Order: sequence, then structure tokens, then C-alpha cells
Amino acid sequence: MRVLNCGIHGFHETLGLDVDEVRVFWTLEADKYAVQAAYRVVVSTSEEDVAAEPASNIDFAFDTGRISTDEQRNILCKPGGGFRSTCNYYWRVTVWDGDGVATHSEVQTFFTAYPRSQLLPPYSMNQKYMPHSSLIFRTWFEDIENKWKAVWIGDGGDKPLYIRKGFNLARKPFKAIALASGLGHFDLHVNGEPASDHVIDPGWSNYHRTVQYVGYDLTTHLDAGKNVLAAHLGNGFYAGSGTEEDRFFWPMYEDNTYVRYGNELCFFAELHLFYEDGTHDIIHTDPSWKVRKSATTLANIYASETHDKRLLPCGWTSPGFNEADWSPAKPLTGPRGLLRYQSQPPVVLHDKLEPVSTTSPRPGVVCFDLGQNASIMLHLSVEGPAGSKIMIRYSETANADGTVLMPDPLFKDFETKVFSKIYLAGTGAPEDWRPDFSFTAARYIQIEGVATEEGNGLPVVRSLFGRHISSASQRVGSMKTDKDDVNALIKASHWSLSSNIYSYHTDCPQIEKFGWLEVTHLLAPASQYVFDMEALYTKIIYDMIDAQEPSGLVPTMAPEIRYMCGPLHDTISWGGALCLLPELLFKYYGSTWVIPQVYPAAVRYMDYIKTKERLGGLIEHGLGDWGRDIAWGNLQANIETAYYYKCLQNTAMMARHLGLSEETAKYESWAARVLGVYNKELLITDDESSPYAYYTSRDNIGQRDCQAVAQAYALQFDMVPTEHISSVQNAFLASVSDNRIRSGELGLKCIFETLIDLQRPDIVLAMARQEEHPSYMRFLRQGETTFLEFWQDECRSKSHDLFCTIHEWFYAGVLGIKPKGNAYKTFSIEPPYGSEFKNVEGHVDCPYGRIEVKFSQTAEKVALGVTVPVGTRASVRIPHSSSTSIKLSRSGETMTPEKDGQYVVLRNGSYSIEFE
Repeated sequence: MRVLNCGIHGFHETLGLDVDEVRVFWTLEADKYAVQAAYRVVVSTSEEDVAAEPASNIDFAFDTGRISTDEQRNILCKPGGGFRSTCNYYWRVTVWDGDGVATHSEVQTFFTAYPRSQLLPPYSMNQKYMPHSSLIFRTWFEDIENKWKAVWIGDGGDKPLYIRKGFNLARKPFKAIALASGLGHFDLHVNGEPASDHVIDPGWSNYHRTVQYVGYDLTTHLDAGKNVLAAHLGNGFYAGSGTEEDRFFWPMYEDNTYVRYGNELCFFAELHLFYEDGTHDIIHTDPSWKVRKSATTLANIYASETHDKRLLPCGWTSPGFNEADWSPAKPLTGPRGLLRYQSQPPVVLHDKLEPVSTTSPRPGVVCFDLGQNASIMLHLSVEGPAGSKIMIRYSETANADGTVLMPDPLFKDFETKVFSKIYLAGTGAPEDWRPDFSFTAARYIQIEGVATEEGNGLPVVRSLFGRHISSASQRVGSMKTDKDDVNALIKASHWSLSSNIYSYHTDCPQIEKFGWLEVTHLLAPASQYVFDMEALYTKIIYDMIDAQEPSGLVPTMAPEIRYMCGPLHDTISWGGALCLLPELLFKYYGSTWVIPQVYPAAVRYMDYIKTKERLGGLIEHGLGDWGRDIAWGNLQANIETAYYYKCLQNTAMMARHLGLSEETAKYESWAARVLGVYNKELLITDDESSPYAYYTSRDNIGQRDCQAVAQAYALQFDMVPTEHISSVQNAFLASVSDNRIRSGELGLKCIFETLIDLQRPDIVLAMARQEEHPSYMRFLRQGETTFLEFWQDECRSKSHDLFCTIHEWFYAGVLGIKPKGNAYKTFSIEPPYGSEFKNVEGHVDCPYGRIEVKFSQTAEKVALGVTVPVGTRASVRIPHSSSTSIKLSRSGETMTPEKDGQYVVLRNGSYSIEFE
């Protein structure tokens, strides 16, 4: 066996961990059948000790000892006394196979920040009467080794600024780690180069509660002699740019409810330098750093920036730059929030989108079609005279002449008040521009004040392209079929998903950019097939805990940037993500890391929701099936009560995990009561006009109806009494027999999951291919490359992921991979036998390794190629129409199939299967 892909649960990067315990994982690979029989994990501050053959006489910081188990995930490492501050740690896992043969992983490493201190020492604004060295601050500086040394600094203003610190090193450090944060967002540079490929660090949070800092390994960037650390600060949501220069900023839209987190852009950093002799030096922010205003004079997160190339201090990030006219930095109070490491994946730039067409509808205006709608940062190169003004506009829709268009009259501001403005320096060479602190979703770019050729007296566009901006979450899945329209839907769905994942999961990157919470749990089953979402969902849980109100209410968005009202603020199918995500992290990643942290908040939320009960247990005060008829509130009692029941079950699960037996019984009994009321009020078994038992809604009190969404929710949430399951399934099939979609975003998920369970890909395809809306293919026939916000030909937002629940069907219902045990410890492969699909192939990198499926079928036989990772077991469903003839081979060697009912059971390895 070989040990691969070691990691720490809940953390994408590991350069600044601020916890006193971690949970680790690893994957295994083998050329033949193998099983892990035991493991040992050791952790030390000495790389040599960990790299050596683990021995009993080494005093490790933590040592699990040899544990006889096949577990590879959620392994607790908790040193006595916690981890040391600002220290490099090294860890390694040794595994033994069934024959007792040991193999070792590569040495893994992480760097700690200050696990037992989230507070920055204060730097008093009044040094004359209250210096920071005064006795009243004594306790702040006790145990200083475990506390932050840096000071928040800036220029005292709210406009973008540059910050730098030059320093001399007598020798090159063998390790250099920077821990830094800048609000709203910052770019870090060292010696003229970017410190990383990150953009818009740090992650967005409720800055009154939490401020994220980021770790950077600068070892290869620093050397003996002159060095410089430099940062560029912009506004983000921390100090949003309002309506300055008549630019659109959503939180100021309608009612001006936006209240800034702070009015001073601020930055702090600690650069930790380690030398071979054991010396540890720290360079940190203080008033000796220098500041000046940025050439970017406006940084509005909604794709509006103003940048004057004439103001750019060339070389300001490099050593030796003359900073004589720069000002000393001002020490600032800084944000109220406590510091937390940026545990989620950073935001980075991905695919390059080149224009597929260029038009000039009138002199001085050039329009570009990138061919793909996506969240982007634009890259532009222009050459022209000094002072030339260039305007850039973005949109997801274009007029016939190529100019940008916002089709929704209520949101024309996105056509007229969202733009970037650039002034050229006139260097005589192409000048490059990319937004510093903003992004948007766009396919169409309109540039004003330019030409594409010389001779017009205008600046000339030398090049233009978009870079897709999204989370750096590992891409884990890919698939294709023999149906071109399905492949096009897979592509559009993928772009819609990827365009909405940042340091939070939003539902649109152009219009709102808000952290709506329903998409987190609705799209978790879909997104986990294509992205590693564990660290991001962990961070989102922290956001929800921060957003929880004193009453226990969890709002519909986190972070919460503007106060919504009524059900737009309080809906369990949104706020209930607090209780739903911990179970999903356990189901898809085998991680229990967040349970101790989220359980108290879940208890408070359940107590709050209990006050909203009607008829002894129903909940019906929320948004219902949002997106059906846009915002009608359909099926509240069915949907909200189902989430209430699931949240109670998950709260009981968390109590059970924590060993709280009385609390477990309390929430199990509470859930059972809600289930009883649900079936008493909504389950219809005495309707003589219907051959089936079914669930009615309470949309029209006193009237019965049988809607597909109501049946699907009861089935998917396991709320149907056993004796009625078959009948409710038939009622569901009858309600979708015309192949029409009658649901919004919440109902879609359960409808598709029920059709997967009932093995009816034909109905999903017929729904998707409808000529008129609701229809997925209608989007594509209209020329769209992503999904729209509502079932409309034209609407305000065209990069919404609300309808991306169909992505789950692609992988579970067509490729056929479905997790059964936690983290895919066991999984099933159930291809769509007998469907119109004749060839399907793809893979999913599950937490134990790569699952591959290649499926083909003819009238005579079905052929499957399957790869099963070490540590897992696959169950491949046998076609109902097949005889007992099963040909199974592993690496060319014929095998006798192991059967379990209607399934062939496979251990790790690569297999060929034929059913005839």
C-alpha cells in the first residue's frame, strides 16, 4: 500500500492553525487487493524525529500509538497542553496491511499561529495619557509568547491604500511565514512578487465577530540583505463604497440599510523568521510602516473600480523603492471581531476566457463576447495617450448590437451604474489592468473610449480576456454521456456552481453576492461530486454561529450584510443549514470536527423554532418553495416542517456524538412529536377519489391537493409511514406523469432524488427538455451558458445556482455513483439500465480515493468498468432484466462475483463486469 493525500479536516491550507487539536485523514493506494489493519500517527516539532522510523523512545508531541482499525478519517490529534504558538509541526502516519507490512506517508507539516489567543494587544490612540505600556494593559501582555504582537495600521481613511515595510536581513532564514489580514480585502506582495495566487483575501465574515487572517510561506522569497513586505488594501464589504461617483452598491439599494463594519481600512501582519540556530525573529506592523493612497481610488465590490495609472508608484512592492513622500502608518483600533485562521480554500483565478467575437456598434465603443457566462476578473491591455479615460461595463445579456443589457427594468443600475473607469499613464506601451478588489458575472464586455485599430485618435485595445474567479476547492469530479444535450446541461450546471463558490456560497455573483444559506445544504449533494467542499462548509458553519441572534434565530444569510424582513430573514429552510451542514460534513467527508462548536447554537435555534409551531408541531412561516412562480410561498407546511423534523434529528445526532444521552432522548422525542403532527395534518388516506395515499399542502386551507413536491419531501425526509410508502410513491409518479416541472429550487432537489430512487431517468430528461418553461433546455435553446434565477427567458440574474440540484442527478442517476456509508466508505453504482443512455463515463475523487465508472449497454449486454478505492466497498446493481450470467474480472483475472441480493459487491481494485 501507498499512503497518499494526507490532510487536516476543516482546513484547506495549514499555515497558521489556531486550534489546540486537529483531526487528520489520509488515502491509500494499492496495486492489488489490500486493507488497512492498523495505523499510527505521530506529531512533533522535529522533522527528523517524524521522518525517522517511529520508535518508542522518541518523545513526540502527540502519538496515537498503534491502533488496530481500518479508519482513515477523523483521527484526533490532541497534544497535552495544546500546540505551541508560532511553531512548525510535522506529522506522519504509518499504516499496516493485513499481513502486518508497514508503510509510511510522506512527512506532513503545519504551522501554528496563537491557538490560545484571538486578541490583538491594544495600541492606544492617546499615547500621551494612555500609552500601550501603561499598567492597565499589563494582563494583555502577560504570556506574550502566546499573543499577537502586530498592530492594526492604516492611514485613517476609507479609500484604497498601499502599505509597505522595508527591512534588512543579516542572513537568509530557513523558514519564513507571514500571518496577515487586511480589511476589506488585501493583496500581499514580497520583494516585487505576489505572496500567493490568492485574490480577495481574507474571506468575508461578520467583522464584528470574526476577522480571518491568512498564512503565507515566504521562505523562497526572502534572502539576506534588503527585503520588503507590501500590501494593497481595498474596501470589500467591510467599508463598502456606497453611492460614491453614482456607482451601484446593493446594500444601499432601496432603503440605504447598509451600516459599515468600519470606516478605516486596516491591515496587520506578523512575519515570522526562523533560523538554523533556533533563533526566531518577528517583524510586525506598527507605526514604522509607510502608507500612501492607491492608484485605485474606488474599490466597489460590485465590479466598479476607478484606477488612475498616472498615480501608480511604479516599483512600490520592490526593495530599494524611494518611499520619501510616503507617510508613517497610523495605529488603528481595528475591527471588533476576534481573529480566526482562514480555514476555507482561498479564492483564486481559474479558466481563461478569450473573446469569441468582437463588435464596434459605434465609434469609440467596442464590445466583446467571451462565449461563456461566468464569474470573472477582467484582464485588459490598452495603449493610448496620458489621461485617456476608458469605461468598462459588464453584463450577462447583450443587445443585438453587442452592447450590454440588463433586461429587468428594476435593475437597470447594473447597466448604467456598474462600471470600471481607467485613466492611462501614456507610457507609449500597452498598459495592463485587472480589477484589484472586485468581480462580477459576465459574458459580455463593453469598453467605451477605445478602438481596436490605430488611426481613430483613441486608445487601442491590445488584448482582453476574462479569468474565472472561484474557490480553490479541489475539483474532484467529471463526467460525460453520449447525449449532447445532457453534456451541455452538465457544462452549464458546472459553470453555475463554480461561479458561486468563494469564501462563502452565494447564489449569484453579479446581482447580490450575498451569503444565502439555503444553497449550502440544497446543493451539498450536487457540489460534493465536483468540489471538495468540506473546509468551505466548515467556515460557513462558523458564519452562521456568528450570525445567530440572541433569540436563537439564524437568519437567511451569513454573513449578514443587510437586514431583510419577515420570511426573507427568518426561514428554517435557510437558517436550518446550521443543523443540516454538520450531518452533511459527516456523511460526505466523515468529519465531526464542527459538532462540539455547533451543538449549543443548534439547541438555541430549535428552542426558537419551537415558538413558531402551529397545530402542535407544523412550521409554515417561511418562503416555501422559492423560485416557483418566483416568490409565492407554496407548500410552506410541507417543506418547513420537514426541515424542522430533520433539524431535530440532527440535533439529536450531535447530542449522541457528544455523549449527552438525556439530550439525545429529548430531541428524538421532540422529532417524533413533530412527525406525528405532520402525518396527522398532511397525510391523506381517506380520499375516495384517489387510488393512493398522498400528502396535501395547506396552501388553501380546507382544500386537498396532491403536488409532486409534497410527496417528494415526505419520501426524502423519511416521514412516510412504512405501510404507505409504495402508495405515496405512486401518487408522486402520477403527479409528474405529464413530465412538467412544478417546483422551485427547494422542491427540485427532492423531486430529482425521488426520481433517482425510482429509477426514472426518462422523466427527468422529459422535464429538462420541455419546449417552454419550466425547462432546463429552454435556457440553452435561448443561447444561455449558465442557469437563470427563475424559469424565464430573460431575468435579472443569469449565473444563479438555484437550479443546480440537477447536477446531483447527473452523477447519482446517470453516472450512478451514490454514497452509502460515511465518506463513501461504502457506495453503490447504479447506472441507468434500460435508459436512452448507451455510453456514460466519469470519475469522482471521494475521500478514500478515485471512483471510476465506465458504462455501456446494448440490446445484448451491459458492460461496466469500475475502480474502487482502498478502504471502500462498492455495490454494483445487477440489471433487473439480466440473467444470472455475470462475467467479472479484476486486472484481466476472472473472478467469481460476490453477490448481495440484487448487487455485486466489489472490494478495492479495477474491474470489468459484463451482464448478459
